[in-house]
Amino acid sequence: MPRSRILVVDDEEIMRSSLSDWLIEDGYDVLAVEDGFHALERVKQEEWDLAVVDLKMPKMDGLEVLKKMNKIKPKLPVIIITAYATIDSAVMAIKEGAADYIVKPFNPEEISIVIAKLVERQRLIKENIRLRRALAKRFKFQDLVGKSPEMLKVIEMIKTVAPTKSTVLIRGESGTGKELVARAIHELGPRKNFPFIAAACGAIPETLLEAELFGYEKGAFTGAVSQHKGRIEMADRGTLFLDEIGDISPKTQVDLLRFIQEREFQRIGGKTAIKVDVRIIAATHKNIEEMIAKGEFRDDLYYRLNVITIEIPSLRERKEDIPIFAEHFLEKFSLDTGKTVDNISDEVMKILIGYNWPGNVRQLENAIEHALVVSQEPEIKVQDLPQYLITQEDIRDEIKPTQSMSDMERRHIAHVLKAHGWNITKTAQVLGINRITLYKKIKKYNLKKDKDTGTRP
Repeated sequence: MPRSRILVVDDEEIMRSSLSDWLIEDGYDVLAVEDGFHALERVKQEEWDLAVVDLKMPKMDGLEVLKKMNKIKPKLPVIIITAYATIDSAVMAIKEGAADYIVKPFNPEEISIVIAKLVERQRLIKENIRLRRALAKRFKFQDLVGKSPEMLKVIEMIKTVAPTKSTVLIRGESGTGKELVARAIHELGPRKNFPFIAAACGAIPETLLEAELFGYEKGAFTGAVSQHKGRIEMADRGTLFLDEIGDISPKTQVDLLRFIQEREFQRIGGKTAIKVDVRIIAATHKNIEEMIAKGEFRDDLYYRLNVITIEIPSLRERKEDIPIFAEHFLEKFSLDTGKTVDNISDEVMKILIGYNWPGNVRQLENAIEHALVVSQEPEIKVQDLPQYLITQEDIRDEIKPTQSMSDMERRHIAHVLKAHGWNITKTAQVLGINRITLYKKIKKYNLKKDKDTGTRP
């Protein structure tokens, strides 16, 4: 358990040193600063459990420090200490939100008791918040939040299909939350106490995908030094989630079809048939019907997978959900990082709602995480947003009403690539897609560094 952090603010070096030594002996992590300006900078940048502030200080007195601290971190308890005790000063300190008021000179035992009570109270408050959030997360649809009619239809469909054994095909653009829907189906179904195993078919190289799915025996090929269970076998009695099913090779399509029909398979290099009981949920962002027409995807496999279809709308189709997602992600990352940022400014929300989000919910999540990490205040401001959101007006000026969605996607990807110096990892993170998907889009749109702001070739 991490030690509680206490910030001491006093202009007298002897008092700073003495108080710090006492508190360190009591087991606290202590930092002492000489004035309110340094203290406020520290409060903006770091998380504290308690501040102990001297009332009489040059430049900025304790009451002014207290007021400013309350604006930056409203829930941070502050103890005011002074050698010049008066009824008025005590009343004013409490009125401004001080947690307690201690008069110099004081003995170590006195202040130790006061601080121990306040620190324990803070610990209980934080633990209570953490438990309530954890409990709420356990009984909701993971990160599936929203109030739009489109999203409510998805949630109702999840509730309907979860208790069944039926195979489900989830369709939607990259970043819309297809895996979250699959996990929700699993969690609400009879297999929830057994494994949920995901296979990212689009992210695993074709040469390795078969081994990942079906496993292999020792000596099956060079490098197979021991037996390896595949994802299918690991999912026995649970759920197997096949993400981006449209990316699998023709051979793997045949092997997967055979497994779905017979519910048994052999490891690579094996001779024994292995039977498993798994529920299959697949997902894709591709138009499988077009792939079938071109001979790129087996129609018999498609019909086996497409027993029940759930269509997830893009974020631009349900903009009324953007504020809900933004607040949800802000709370999530505040809890994960321990950083207290609990509001999003109206100007920022306007930017979020006005943006097109080609990377969908995943991109929005990344944007909120970025903003929270760089924020210096309890509220997300425009300057905290990723640069591509701040400069999106430049992109809007270039967009014409006659442009297709592909044209807009191409322009946006080119813009983000340029903004990040063609750093593929960073660009993929900002867009909310994986690197392989980004490489495919770069190839699809023929984007190159020397003409990444041009029109479609």
